[in-house]
Amino acid sequence: MHRDRFPGLADGWARLDGPAGTQMVDDAIEAMAAFMRSGDNANHGGAFRAAERTDAVVAGARASAAALLGGTPEGIVFGPSMTALTMRFSATVGRGLRPGDEIVCTRLDHDANVAPWLIAAERAGAEVRFAEPEPETLELPASAVEAVLSERTRWVAVTAASNAVGTIPDLPGIVAAAHSAGARVWIDAVHAAPHREIDVAALDADALVCSAYKWFGPHIGVLWARPELLGELQPDKLRPSPDEVPDRWELGTLPFESLAGVRAAADFMVALDREAVRAHEERLLARMVEGLSSIDGVTLHGAARDRTSTVMFSVAGRTSREVAAALARAEVAVWDGNYYALELSRWLGLERDGAVRAGAVAYNDAEDVDRLLEAVAGL
Repeated sequence: MHRDRFPGLADGWARLDGPAGTQMVDDAIEAMAAFMRSGDNANHGGAFRAAERTDAVVAGARASAAALLGGTPEGIVFGPSMTALTMRFSATVGRGLRPGDEIVCTRLDHDANVAPWLIAAERAGAEVRFAEPEPETLELPASAVEAVLSERTRWVAVTAASNAVGTIPDLPGIVAAAHSAGARVWIDAVHAAPHREIDVAALDADALVCSAYKWFGPHIGVLWARPELLGELQPDKLRPSPDEVPDRWELGTLPFESLAGVRAAADFMVALDREAVRAHEERLLARMVEGLSSIDGVTLHGAARDRTSTVMFSVAGRTSREVAAALARAEVAVWDGNYYALELSRWLGLERDGAVRAGAVAYNDAEDVDRLLEAVAGL
């Protein structure tokens, strides 16, 4: 779908590396170039026209990102990456933790939603408890989180979709359970955002973070948090920098050209027929699962009923890098290793070599999947 909107596909490769980063949509590329070519390329907050137009770029990016995530522009914070935003936020939260307090993480999560909380907890003398997925399917029901909640739980950090195996946890149930225990919820939606509609209001989320380069935009992290929460917490900042929310959470000068791209990519996402995209991706997922399952020596990891169009697999007698290199020779791009899903790799006993990951997004098609299957079968 919409393949003609992605110039990065012109080289003919089957780009099944989307979980590690998607190709940019044409509108985002043009918006970034237009900002850099124009006389509007200036810092914001000034009294002259270019600065005022840069102010408008920032405001527009906040509005479009908020529309994509179902939140309010006052809650949108931009940062270099999801990892940087999570590190900054967890460090700020950590200053208010006390010995005996608890944070819940999950074995499904990317390490960017685990290590920052481990660091914050260690510094505060708090404890991190882990929710574990179902062993066979790698599903994460609300009961898995409820099992490790207590009256000492302050935050639950959970993924909206596993970047490794695509599992979509029971987020509504997890958020409700956390709130019932008096805890707040930090959601990593990096992998989920290109595949599922995000609505922070419907989820009753406290904070949700994602990366624009996973939904066809530039490399920049995007956080939505309740404005009152952003106002309650006190992040480190420079003395002259704004104290208003959300500005006080943004360190230094923002990458304005990237924000122009964020706005265009978010607008593209909002305009998509998300149900049609989901149906398209589910067809591609079924094709990958069926095809890989029929190849001798291939082991698929994870079988959640609700999952994104992402598969993780191993090939007997081959390291994950050997498989990825062989597929690259066939101009099929996939990822290998643990993709920073460190806890899951350890939990599955794959910490030494990891596995191969292929993921389809809106611009992939059946031919991409068939090239993957042919190349794997050739091994």
